[in-house]
Amino acid sequence: MTTRRWTSAVALSAALTAGVLAGTGGPASATPTGCSYTLDLGARTASSYCSGGTGQHRIWVLEKHFLAEVGYIPVWGPWVAPGEVSFTRIPQHTVVDIRVQFQ
Repeated sequence: MTTRRWTSAVALSAALTAGVLAGTGGPASATPTGCSYTLDLGARTASSYCSGGTGQHRIWVLEKHFLAEVGYIPVWGPWVAPGEVSFTRIPQHTVVDIRVQFQ
């Protein structure tokens, strides 16, 4: 594996780990409930919605740039309370991962 590919793999692993850790909390953490996301590739948008609970949520999308040497592009919406929509526009690259993050 070349150094560039290894570096990209490590960066992707770190980004995915950070996303998982941001989306989980300890036993005392507040967590939104009833969460879902929407990805509209035609309009190039993504959004998340949580219907209840406490705390905050946001949409998080990971894309792979069409130029391999650029690597991965994380995109996210604002932190919002349950009952509100977290929305973001996404560039035209390949979507690798999408999730709702909590805090």
